[in-house]
Amino acid sequence: MDKKEILMEYNTQDIIEFIVQDFGVEYDEAMRRFYNSEVFEKLRNPETGLYLESPAYVYGLFQDESNFGKIVQAEI
Repeated sequence: MDKKEILMEYNTQDIIEFIVQDFGVEYDEAMRRFYNSEVFEKLRNPETGLYLESPAYVYGLFQDESNFGKIVQAEI
């Protein structure tokens, strides 16, 4: 496993924990929700560089996707 894959895996684990806490669902339901999201697809694609972001940032994108049906990225 290379460094990119390790970062992706750590992000994924943290985000699933966030989902369990915030949505009050079981671990396997949190996994299903995240693995079926567009954010997860982008996280797993090394070309996006999303794996370099913090789990909290990626989770914010997941929350936006859950709430609005799409990823919402605010302009700085």
